[in-house]
Amino acid sequence: MASPGLHQNLSQSQTLAPQIRQSLEILQAGTMDLQHLVQSAIEVNPVLEDVSESLSLQEMDEGNEDREKVDTSQEHFEELREIAILENRSTGGSYEDQERREYLMNSLVGQQTLQQSLLEQLEVSMADERQRDVVRILIGDVDDRGYLETPLSETAARFSIPLEEIEDARDRLQTFRPAGVGARDLRECLMIQLEQMLMHDSIEYEIVRLHLTALAKKQFTQITKSLRLTEEEIMNAAQRIAKLDPSPGSSFDGTNNPVVIPDIRFAKDESDEWHAELTNEYLPKVRISDAYKLLLSEGKEKGVRSYLKEQIREGRNLIKALDQRQETILAITEEIILKQTDFLEKGISHLHPLTMNEIADKIGIHATTVSRAVHSKYVETPHGVLELRRFFASGYTKVSGETVSNTGVRERIQQIIEDEDKKKPLSDSSIEKILKEEGLKVARRTIAKYREQLHILPSNLRKGF
Repeated sequence: MASPGLHQNLSQSQTLAPQIRQSLEILQAGTMDLQHLVQSAIEVNPVLEDVSESLSLQEMDEGNEDREKVDTSQEHFEELREIAILENRSTGGSYEDQERREYLMNSLVGQQTLQQSLLEQLEVSMADERQRDVVRILIGDVDDRGYLETPLSETAARFSIPLEEIEDARDRLQTFRPAGVGARDLRECLMIQLEQMLMHDSIEYEIVRLHLTALAKKQFTQITKSLRLTEEEIMNAAQRIAKLDPSPGSSFDGTNNPVVIPDIRFAKDESDEWHAELTNEYLPKVRISDAYKLLLSEGKEKGVRSYLKEQIREGRNLIKALDQRQETILAITEEIILKQTDFLEKGISHLHPLTMNEIADKIGIHATTVSRAVHSKYVETPHGVLELRRFFASGYTKVSGETVSNTGVRERIQQIIEDEDKKKPLSDSSIEKILKEEGLKVARRTIAKYREQLHILPSNLRKGF
């Protein structure tokens, strides 16, 4: 038996400084999430103030000027309250303070999205920093249902990451909650849920793995013959399968954040040239309060000065991170315009293949920074409001040498199916031939995959629709 004792172990690990972590969080946040993040910072840092409406305040009438005087008095009271806290003369906080903190915490919980939940789980996972970066990329590809619709091979090509690393990251993502998240299709989603329920060897698992299509068509006799079970056993298993969640991401209510607010607008200038412009319409304008700067210059108490210096430093870091976020988004979108002019002029079917590495190389940043910058960001275009990440996709080269993105191919497949004779729906092989005649060589299995991503049924189930 080993004797008890003290042991020292040396190990190396990467940790992100709070300032860098905050910058990454701000860069990745969508407009509405950023509003809450900045408002939270204002709530806890007394030297920050929101001056978004300062111009309109200057234009207010005489009656409102009296109210400004009251607000100034209130601001002075807040300054004195901060000093009292630092000198331990506070009574522990008023009911108003407590109410504000409760509102802050409730608002953070109420507004959580599926992606935020997954990122929180990632931060406490045991993955190394490299793997966490890859998982973050996949989280950006998770749709509202919780599915990974973008093929892993496309993601690997987009970021120049080995496919094996992407697959390992996918496996880790599929261990997160809600169960079934990170699946590529319904079958995998249900199988993940059953696996997490330790039902690998169950009848339900075999039905989902081998006979999900037959189950959807209620072809119970076919399943009983294949699995050599009674119809009653199959029916009971089917009822248990029906209790699984086919859309695990839907548990995060999308009505919490129903409004899509574009961060960028693509428009033509007076010279008829396309350019990107930041909307900035819903972002708070934050600055360091002059009153606290004055308080710092006049302060005599060492504790007060130290506290104010720290708060001002953190406030400036926040403002710098906000500016960097906007500059990065603008630089990325200006490059997108140069690559996707055909889309702007002709429509979504004319999107060209584009990778995040291409943009990263052009503006001198890392591809993962591009991924964070376009995450949950939207752009207003002549063809509607689109997610920025839709502009990034691999693609195909026609016989003529013209390149077409995967998005363009999917759009073409959808158009072909919309124009088909409903009494004689086109099979995937027929669509393959049509695309080949148009100069696009796309494998039949790829067409089937794109059709499923478009939520279009196979030809035998489309007949008569």
